[in-house]
Amino acid sequence: MNERLKEYDEKMNKTVEHLKTEFNSIRAGRANPHVLDNIKVDYYGTPTPIQQVGNVSVPEARMIQIQPWDKGMLKQIEKAIQSSDIGINPTNDGTLIRLVFPELTEERRKDLVKEVKKKGEADKVAIRNIRRDGNDAIKKLTKEDVSEDEINELQDELQKLTDKYIKQLDSLIDEKSKDILTV
Repeated sequence: MNERLKEYDEKMNKTVEHLKTEFNSIRAGRANPHVLDNIKVDYYGTPTPIQQVGNVSVPEARMIQIQPWDKGMLKQIEKAIQSSDIGINPTNDGTLIRLVFPELTEERRKDLVKEVKKKGEADKVAIRNIRRDGNDAIKKLTKEDVSEDEINELQDELQKLTDKYIKQLDSLIDEKSKDILTV
């Protein structure tokens, strides 16, 4: 790959990684500890990820257990989960917190698939914006005595990169959609 395109390749790759991270937080009927990734707990005045204040485990397919290292954190963790947008009410038994994931309804599954497609589409737009920035930079090379053939070659390579990453996003979207629709 041409040195001039490395920067755009890295940006596009980061966009794909971003989508993978986004998809981890979308629950598909099974318990996935990643749904807690964006939830912060007030740990003595500092917003701290749940994974850093207790042990997070998945004892059953549709349950997450959180056992705080400091029992005084139970109420804080419970409050943080309730105020988050994961849509699950935590149960607190005095020593640990359980999150039971209900079976998804057909309607909820379809809504989640729409959300997946929306996030995927947003990242496709991001990749196209990176391509546009790359093309603008390539066009500016005409002032630096770069041949027209070289510029066309760079633009073709950039388009191939874009196609490659869009294809990756499409397969991620399809994979997550199938995962959600599988009962």
